Amino acid sequence: MSLSWVVRGGTVYDGTGAPGIPADVLVADDKVVGVGSAPAEHGGRVLDVTGLAVVPGFINVLSHAWAAMRIDGRAESELRQGVTTEVFGEADSPGPADARYGEYLRDVYETTLSAEFPRLGDGLDAIVRGGVAPNVASFVGGANLRYLGAGFADRPLTAAELDRVRGALAEELQDGALGVGTALIYPPGRFADTDELAALCEVIAAHDGLYISHLRSEGDRLLEALDELVTLTGRTGVRAEVYHLKAAGRANWPKMRSAIERIQAARDAGRRVSANMYPYEAGGNPLGSCIPPRFHEGGPAALAERLADPGQRAEMAAEMRAPSRDFENLFLAAGGGAGVLILRDLCDGTPAKGRRLSEVAATFGLGDAEALLEIIARDPWIPAVLFFVDPANIELGLRQPWVSIGSDASAHPAVPPWSEQATHPRTYGTFARVLGYYCRERRLFDLATAVHRMTGLPAETLRLPGRGRIAVGGYADLAVLDPATVLDAATWDDPHRYATGVRHVMVNGVLALRSGEPTGALPGRRLRRGVA
Repeated sequence: MSLSWVVRGGTVYDGTGAPGIPADVLVADDKVVGVGSAPAEHGGRVLDVTGLAVVPGFINVLSHAWAAMRIDGRAESELRQGVTTEVFGEADSPGPADARYGEYLRDVYETTLSAEFPRLGDGLDAIVRGGVAPNVASFVGGANLRYLGAGFADRPLTAAELDRVRGALAEELQDGALGVGTALIYPPGRFADTDELAALCEVIAAHDGLYISHLRSEGDRLLEALDELVTLTGRTGVRAEVYHLKAAGRANWPKMRSAIERIQAARDAGRRVSANMYPYEAGGNPLGSCIPPRFHEGGPAALAERLADPGQRAEMAAEMRAPSRDFENLFLAAGGGAGVLILRDLCDGTPAKGRRLSEVAATFGLGDAEALLEIIARDPWIPAVLFFVDPANIELGLRQPWVSIGSDASAHPAVPPWSEQATHPRTYGTFARVLGYYCRERRLFDLATAVHRMTGLPAETLRLPGRGRIAVGGYADLAVLDPATVLDAATWDDPHRYATGVRHVMVNGVLALRSGEPTGALPGRRLRRGVA
């Protein structure tokens, strides 16, 4: 037998949830060709991993790294955690996008690179052509589709517009898109009503794709928003998943258990519903997402005009301070300015990095809501983290066997200019935190279960054959780690810190990380739903 690699002497956790077994993993070209003992004569290079765990490469089901990876395809913050597949598409995706929507995406991702891809596949191919260490796959962004139909207008799609959108979606699904990803608290995606979503889900279901959604509410109307998703599965037969399951805001923390019970009841009734999570008590959002959605209608330029009007700005502040059933009030969910951490200085030089919104408000001599609006007027895309999740609810969610893991973050190296930019600790620590803190220290689950939830489970849900398992005939996406030392190191004060404990990472049979350092290899590929 002629082999490329023999990964020798480790304990293999195959991604199914089965206990680890001592075995060699035999690799020929890009595939696993054996799990057991290597023959005496094999001709392959030997990677000695004695005393370590060998697991399938992790699948990040919620990545926002597509813009960063066009600049630096190593995705080093994730590669060092063992991630071998990045999945994009919450709200927006690298196509379909015309010139205007492409300009909007450049603003969102703060990039100067083109985002005007007529098809999702064009965007993914552009990423891969530049060279990437991990594989890439994507949902079609629900906001992309909404923009294709009606731009930033808050109105129902006409029959003709809906037909056009459904036709474009069908073509994307035929080309291997994973399904559709929506974020129903942000415009323009939130302007889609349930009937419009059902019309899209009919198309998704016909291709065995997945409808995956940041729910219309994660706080005051969490259960109603969850019911909308479950209703879509009943109306259309679509498979559905909840993005970053949580109950946002202290008053809503008791709803987490009810949400889990409703998902489990739907599953028991035969509905194919699942969820993913990130293991942190704060979410990362553009600060402008705290402004009520009606003021976003017409797009960023229209919002800027409204912010320049003192009367409309006063209306915004008043609505932010009051509970609402019409929109997700993230400002209140965070408990006001004290629960909002600004991640960088304003673009006009005003100091704000590492300060709470309430502190910045005091320097402005303004109330918290008014200060937030002043910041957005000066710096429309400034990022922030909002502390609104109960740590006990994180553990409750992570215990569920149908919950996978997504970072909800970008991926890049911890060097300038990246390390000079704002980021959330989850950029560097999500998967290592699950393994180190929640698995080893908190003992929520054993290692085999943790691995399954980040490999075999998402591979099956996303319909990525040959990925997420160590099995003969599967692709050689492997991570080698030390279960006793793997740990996240990123903190709120110092987020640009790599995780530790992952020794080697192989993607499609090529070592992309060796002895904890990137090799420079860029073996990642574009993955298509249902295609091995």
